Amino acid sequence: MPQRRADQAHSEAAIPAWLFTILVIVVLASAGVFARYWARGDFDVVHALLISFFSINLAICYWEVCLFLRRDRIELRAEYWRARQLETGRPAAVEFLTARVPLRRLLSSTVWAEVWAAYSQIDGSYADRRTYGFNVDIANGFVTPVPTLILYAAFTFDFLPAVVAGIVGAMMFWQLTYATSVYWVSFFVANRQARIRPRDTLVYIWALNSPWVLFALLGLWASVRLIVDGDYSVLGY
Repeated sequence: MPQRRADQAHSEAAIPAWLFTILVIVVLASAGVFARYWARGDFDVVHALLISFFSINLAICYWEVCLFLRRDRIELRAEYWRARQLETGRPAAVEFLTARVPLRRLLSSTVWAEVWAAYSQIDGSYADRRTYGFNVDIANGFVTPVPTLILYAAFTFDFLPAVVAGIVGAMMFWQLTYATSVYWVSFFVANRQARIRPRDTLVYIWALNSPWVLFALLGLWASVRLIVDGDYSVLGY
C-alpha cells in the first residue's frame, strides 16, 4: 500500500492486511467444518485439513486475479517497494502485510496488487509478466476457484458421487503439486536465491509455498481413495 494511503488509513476505520487475510481464511474454513458438524454431527481431521487448504487457496486466488488485473501497476510499484525497503531496512512484504487497509477498500484490486509489488523484492518474477512464476499464479487464480468450491462442497456434504469428486480432486491436486514444484525449480535454476538472505528463502520460498505441495499431496491421496473405495470413507463418512 502506498505510504500516504497507509497514513490516511489511521484516520478512518481500518484493519491490518495480514489480519484481514487470516480472518477470511478462518471464516471460510470454519464455515466448512461447522457445516459438516451441523449436517452430520461429527468432525474429521482429513476433512478439516483439506477445507482449511481450500480456504487458503481461495483467498490467494483473489490475490492472483489482482496480479493479472493490475500487472502494469505492479511493475511500476515494484520500484517504490525497492526504494522503500532500502530506506527502512524492513522487508517490503512485512511492511505491506502490517499496513492498515481502510474497510471501504478491503476488496480493492489495487490494494491487494501491492502484495505482489512488495513480494517482488523476494522474487522478481512477480514484476515480470514474462516469467513462469508470474503466469502460473495467474493461471491458479483463474482456473482453480471453481474446482476448489466444488470440492469444498462435495467433501462437506458428499453430494457428488465419490468417484466424480475423486476425479476432480485428482486433477486439481496433481496440477497444484506439479505447478508448485516447477515454481521451486524455476526459482533456483534462475539463481534468484542468491539475491536474498537464506532466511528469506526458507520463509518466503519454501515455507509459504509448501501448502500447495503438502496439502495437495494429502488431497491427491484422498482423491485416489475416493475413486478406489467408491465412497467417502476416507473423509470419515
